[in-house]
Amino acid sequence: MSVKIRLKRMGSSKKPFYRIVVLDSTMSGKGRRIEDLGTYNPRAKENQVVNLNKESILEWVKKGAIATAAVQGLLKKAGVKV
Repeated sequence: MSVKIRLKRMGSSKKPFYRIVVLDSTMSGKGRRIEDLGTYNPRAKENQVVNLNKESILEWVKKGAIATAAVQGLLKKAGVKV
């Protein structure tokens, strides 16, 4: 089983909101998540855009989880080295 850290789209039409989740890579983006690691709201004010559980993210990376390109960019902005 390969595990990925990716964004899961939530919210209504034209008002996107994303959860940063750990999923089995064989599941679709709408599949059951293993764990929630944070949120990303592109429509929020600058200081409220990304909320992360940094400890859990680092734990999952140590276990072999691979972050997608979009999540890597968010982690880089938040100052988390993966």
